[in-house]
Amino acid sequence: MSNTPGAGDYPLDQAATWPTADIAAAWQRELPGVDTDSIGVITPIWRIAKVLADERRRTLSRLGIDPSTLDLLSVIRRAGPPYELTTREITRRTLVTPGAVSQRIARAEQAGLVSRSPSTASRRAVAVQLTDAGHRLIETTVRELLEHESQLISALTAAERSSLTGFLAKLEHSLVEPPQDEKAG
Repeated sequence: MSNTPGAGDYPLDQAATWPTADIAAAWQRELPGVDTDSIGVITPIWRIAKVLADERRRTLSRLGIDPSTLDLLSVIRRAGPPYELTTREITRRTLVTPGAVSQRIARAEQAGLVSRSPSTASRRAVAVQLTDAGHRLIETTVRELLEHESQLISALTAAERSSLTGFLAKLEHSLVEPPQDEKAG
């Protein structure tokens, strides 16, 4: 087993030398009896989240798209042909408020990335569809972003990524309350 992160399996015994071990030991010394197990999990997640958020921000800036526009265009593109969703469906899928969705749509429409029209689903519904420019932008952006982010996690083997994905999903599920419409069903 190598001692170099990213080269083969990461030696798990090195986790004891992480700053989190020092932080936990200091709190155990200062507040004996307090459970410090969470420090070894949450502190690295926060640090990794910051690094990844900074990387994503820089990448999106280079690609000329802001995170909220990426979110909007992505949710419509992932819906598949005809690349159209109602505003209500966009709100449900993006987990942001209807007001925020409305603002995102207005900015994207002004930039020529989406168009709005009456929905065939209901008289009161508004359909939002990707324009050709929006379609090109989201495909280029997602390809470059995912390629870059794949490089960021390349230190992990496929098996390690799979395990980590499962652990993170379990943790997220335990922390995030399901949307109201999922509770009823």
